[in-house]
Amino acid sequence: MINGPVINAEGMRNFAMREMVHIGEKRLLGEIIRMNGDSATIQVYEDTQGMKVGEEIEGSGEPLSVSLGPGLIGGFFDGIGRPLGALLDKEGMYITPGVEVPMIDPEKAWEITPVAKAGEVATAGTLIATVQETGLVLHRVICPSNIEGELTWVVPEGRITSGEVAAKVRVASGKILDVPLTQRWPVRMPRPYRQRLLPDEPLVTGQRVIDGLFPIAKGGTAAIPGGFGTGKTVTQHQLAKWSEAQIVVYIGCGERGNEMTDVLEQFPVLEDPRSGRPLMERTILVANTSNMPVAAREASIYTGITIAEYFRDMGYDVALMADSTSRWAEALREISGRLEEIPAEEGFPAYLPSRLAEFYERAGRVVTQYGENGSVSIIGAVSPPGGDFTEPVTRHTKRFIRCFWGLDKNLANARHFPAISWLDSYSEYAKEVEEWFEGNVEPRWGELREKSRAILLEDEKIQQVIRLVGEDVLPDDQRLLAYTAFLVKNGYLQQAAFGSDSYSPPSKGFAILDLIMYFYDRGMELVRQGVPISLIRQSDAVENLVHLREIPSEDKSSFDDARAKLDAHLNRVETERTREQGGA
Repeated sequence: MINGPVINAEGMRNFAMREMVHIGEKRLLGEIIRMNGDSATIQVYEDTQGMKVGEEIEGSGEPLSVSLGPGLIGGFFDGIGRPLGALLDKEGMYITPGVEVPMIDPEKAWEITPVAKAGEVATAGTLIATVQETGLVLHRVICPSNIEGELTWVVPEGRITSGEVAAKVRVASGKILDVPLTQRWPVRMPRPYRQRLLPDEPLVTGQRVIDGLFPIAKGGTAAIPGGFGTGKTVTQHQLAKWSEAQIVVYIGCGERGNEMTDVLEQFPVLEDPRSGRPLMERTILVANTSNMPVAAREASIYTGITIAEYFRDMGYDVALMADSTSRWAEALREISGRLEEIPAEEGFPAYLPSRLAEFYERAGRVVTQYGENGSVSIIGAVSPPGGDFTEPVTRHTKRFIRCFWGLDKNLANARHFPAISWLDSYSEYAKEVEEWFEGNVEPRWGELREKSRAILLEDEKIQQVIRLVGEDVLPDDQRLLAYTAFLVKNGYLQQAAFGSDSYSPPSKGFAILDLIMYFYDRGMELVRQGVPISLIRQSDAVENLVHLREIPSEDKSSFDDARAKLDAHLNRVETERTREQGGA
């Protein structure tokens, strides 16, 4: 039986569960997802149009796997790991069903430098050699976890192709095994490591609302839920561009083709903010757009996380962007429906939570088998219909992530970017990374964070009163708090997606917030002395606080000048008030 991307096959007793198979004359790629005696159910990763009953099936002998080795960085792959650039060169604009192109070109040559020597003992994680894959990434060739023994041969320094062997190892049985430069790994199997570490070091993103209020740790998990047009994709683009990750894996899962086109056009011309080199020298793209086969969409996030774990195992900090997990969940729902499984809420399969857990649990900061610290941070976009955060994908995702950046439609409509709501969002990593921020940025980071959040929460109550009766009826202390919240929202939390302010180091963010909180503290002292709020606000030095974000991060003198002008204004107001009271 053929039902879209799902087919039933007979005579499958000699095949294995999760085995990759080739179907029919076109050799369409599929995966066995259910077995019952002599019959099997296969999900096909390509268009089954034209397939007929009676087609033969050929097994591959391995589960759905990807090639891992030099040549991944800067690559652009589909959901099952096929290189779209090579397919374009071979097939043109339209891909022939069943076409096979190696994920990594086996004939591409690399300059390799041996590290290990013949006669040494090799175990899981032993560094065999290095390849300078790009100007930003040193590729480490590491002994696989299933090989242990004596090195009998190591590749000499020089050129080697991706299809060649980097070393030979004599194992305990006396058999000599090859350590290939390019390895294969099943995408649904997490890669091993020695030890999991606490997430106590932040992944600095350059976005003030994240680094200042809702930080994520290296090896952490975060979700960006929001309705259509709230800026999920743009926010993820910003994180991919500017986060302090050494490797970025960007998965376009079921999104529109024009969004992936934007990524392909922007990333090659963007510069890495720390090195000045092209951003693509540390980026890998996995795309399965909305017009591509739905079954491959389900596999795309596993392909991406496996690539991320591979570079984590070399000791790198990797950031994985999944845009969006809602489209991935919809692929699960479609396949589940064709399998005639009993649906759960809103038609999603009952195993949706467990699949989400399997994905997010592969994040983490670990001690690798190589012996260094590495991390995979997962940031998944969620597209709830109508912006409803109670729908199943968003609700279940919140169970498995520790950082929630909820996007607000009203903020997006007001052109406030990033449209991350300071009321709906939260981070469970804040206390864990507080020590790092206080030691590397500013000892008062935690104090300022809590103070600004308290002001924003109190302002929400005040705004309800203002909407009912207006601002003029409020006492001056509440009017000062509301004005300070305005400065925090528009001078600190708001940030440009392009231009000089698109990346803001934590030091700049602290300088802005510190000056705003300084104004609030001094202003509140003056209000208690009876100074009208109108006099406190009546100065360019105060009004310019909302423009502090426009100051370049390296221009510290401008922040000092802004503080001096603010001090001069507030001191003048205080002196005049004291003189008036003395005269009275």
